[in-house]
Amino acid sequence: MKKTKYIFSILLLITFFLTACFNNANNSNDPSNTVTLTNPATSVDKPQVSVAFLKGPTGIGAVGLMNSTDTSNDYTFEVSSAPDEVMAELINGGVAIAALPTNVAAAVYNKSEQEVSVAAINTLGVLHLLERGDSIQSIADLEGKTIYATGQGSTPEYVLNYILQKNNIHATVEYMTEHAELAAAFLAGNVDIALLPEPNATAVLLKDDTIRRVLDLTEEWNKTQKTNSLKDSQLAMGCIVARKDFIENNPEAFENFLKEYQDSVNYVNNNIKEAAALVEQYGIMDSAAAAEKAIPNCNIVFVSGEEMEQALTGFYHVLFEANPKSIGGALPNEDFYYKK
Repeated sequence: MKKTKYIFSILLLITFFLTACFNNANNSNDPSNTVTLTNPATSVDKPQVSVAFLKGPTGIGAVGLMNSTDTSNDYTFEVSSAPDEVMAELINGGVAIAALPTNVAAAVYNKSEQEVSVAAINTLGVLHLLERGDSIQSIADLEGKTIYATGQGSTPEYVLNYILQKNNIHATVEYMTEHAELAAAFLAGNVDIALLPEPNATAVLLKDDTIRRVLDLTEEWNKTQKTNSLKDSQLAMGCIVARKDFIENNPEAFENFLKEYQDSVNYVNNNIKEAAALVEQYGIMDSAAAAEKAIPNCNIVFVSGEEMEQALTGFYHVLFEANPKSIGGALPNEDFYYKK
């Protein structure tokens, strides 16, 4: 009964987070759009490990592992456009490991009696400012401008506000509900400056060569960290989380997963064209051509250990100060961070 109560609380939180970048970027949010994939290197002698990814940037780094025929574990992968399903499965134990937005990972930790740990950052910022024209050369040029964005009440809003505040920029921000709505308005000429996540930003650029990418919010975030108390924090928007009971009962299998996942991230970043084809093959994005253009701007990484904790601690402080509910009402304790 107690477990059911926690699951219900988590599902209620989903409505708060559905506007976050990763939860609806390039996704239909149709629960039937879940695909289960069996790793080609199956063996009855290998540990059984189930992993869930969301479509969009947080899933891109996994495609090398999904396609591998030589793995230490027997993997079952789920690729879903339904964040509530992934989170419920993680809480229920239906999957052992999942890739989630970092704010959602903290919320799951806070609402589930600390049943999960974060093991690695897998995606840094994917937010990009686009402009039709050439009036913006630096963050200072946003003074007095109107920016159109998505993600009100979630991470994109808090990140944008933080960067504007740290640069003493006074700009007006108008929010639209969906990335597709904003992209359509931008392409129709009704918007001059837009903040969009990948892969939506690349999709717009491919359709209109009068639009250009002017600011990467990951770079702008990093600039703010050089002069404040959150030095060395990072704009960490996606992460790998796992159930603590799985880690404790399968330490070798989990360590092998982390190594193989890191190898997969390196493969993606070093073989973009081949990785883009796999991104389409495994349903992470609809188009290999678009994926090839988007991957370099998705900041696919593998950051673990002390560096991960430092990066996330500062980022969570920013989100907590903006809205405590964005991370489940409290800053995670040290036991949230998996460090070996």
